[in-house]
Amino acid sequence: MVRCYKALSNPPPSCYNLRKVKIHVRRLRSGNGGSSSCAGDQHPQLESPGPAGSASGTPSRRTRFRLQFPQLALRRRLGQLSCMSRPALKLRSWPLTILYYLLPFGALKPLTRVGWRPMSRVALYKSVPTRLLSRAWGRLNQVELPTWLRKPVYSLYIWTFGVNMKEAAVEDLHHYRNLSEFFRRKLKPQARPVCCVHSVISPSDGKILNFGQVKNCEVEQVKGVTYSLESFLGPRISTEEMRFSQAPAGNSFQQQLVTKEGNELYHCVIYLAPGDYHCFHSPTDWTVSHRRHFPGSLMSVNPGVARWIKELFCHNERVVLTGDWKHGFFSLTAVGATNVGSIRIYFDQDLHTNSPSYSKGSYNDFSFISNNNKEGIPMRKGEHLGEFNLGSTIVLIFEAPKDFKFNLKAGQKIRFGEALGSL
Repeated sequence: MVRCYKALSNPPPSCYNLRKVKIHVRRLRSGNGGSSSCAGDQHPQLESPGPAGSASGTPSRRTRFRLQFPQLALRRRLGQLSCMSRPALKLRSWPLTILYYLLPFGALKPLTRVGWRPMSRVALYKSVPTRLLSRAWGRLNQVELPTWLRKPVYSLYIWTFGVNMKEAAVEDLHHYRNLSEFFRRKLKPQARPVCCVHSVISPSDGKILNFGQVKNCEVEQVKGVTYSLESFLGPRISTEEMRFSQAPAGNSFQQQLVTKEGNELYHCVIYLAPGDYHCFHSPTDWTVSHRRHFPGSLMSVNPGVARWIKELFCHNERVVLTGDWKHGFFSLTAVGATNVGSIRIYFDQDLHTNSPSYSKGSYNDFSFISNNNKEGIPMRKGEHLGEFNLGSTIVLIFEAPKDFKFNLKAGQKIRFGEALGSL
């Protein structure tokens, strides 16, 4: 039996010129000379092919490195050595990580013993080029389909997502030249009656993910998962651009948005599924004074993913419209998602979303208050405001008196024009 010494506590340098080596082992024989077994209390000697005199009981540094050669070589192939750049590490680890989560019985778990660690599921998902995929999907949606192919393609989409074409202004599927036109189809005027009794209505069709009062400057994207109010809306807009913003600068961000004593800040999150009506409307009578565009990721905003990724809405691209209504501050935010590379605001022709390049954490501001228009853009309840190219999310954050009550249940389906709450 041959025993080898353990490796040194100080690891060798990370970058070596690795090559084939040989390990010379000299067995110790017992004193009688006839036995070939090693003494139990003796260690074998390791010889280095170097100069004479190195065959002592302690192996040389070069020999110890050679003993570690298989482990270092495997680590190098897995891209885990510190001498590699971060993009190279991700490029090497990404395919193996996918296999790690897909293969049964942990087939790649032995690789973790030599230093390889798979990326987390969240990090793996964030590394997917969703913006590039969304732009490619947008180009595909604009390709005009042959007349004979339109009905089969649209019928498959209708069956998959449960689209009700009886509500569409044009029910004939051959009328829509491409998928983009079909996604942005208009509804019949009587299909969505607007509630005249309540002051705040749903701006779109969708599913209620969360609603309630804003507390501690945090908003819930789904139950139990929150994000920062300031990170979502961005820094406070100057008082020159927002006439109603008169709170002291020393207060918290939430308190700065509340302009009238006795009022509270409320929020409501509406998720638009791919089969829903993709246009959104004004939820109340208000005036839009400012637009802020956040370029960002285009991860899915499906409720399952929203529970999985913290501050998902703060990472994704979004367009924040802020202004005021009769009770003070009011904002509507259109949040982009995978395959929703285009967010369109009808009265804002300068807005361009999902650009190929952007600076992380940056945003673009535009004020609708000018010398010619000192009031901003007036919007009436139910008026057309904008549209998505596919399903996404609408987030309302507004100021209202303390007696404001939501008439909603979490998870319920809602349609454009139905009441969200009342005073």
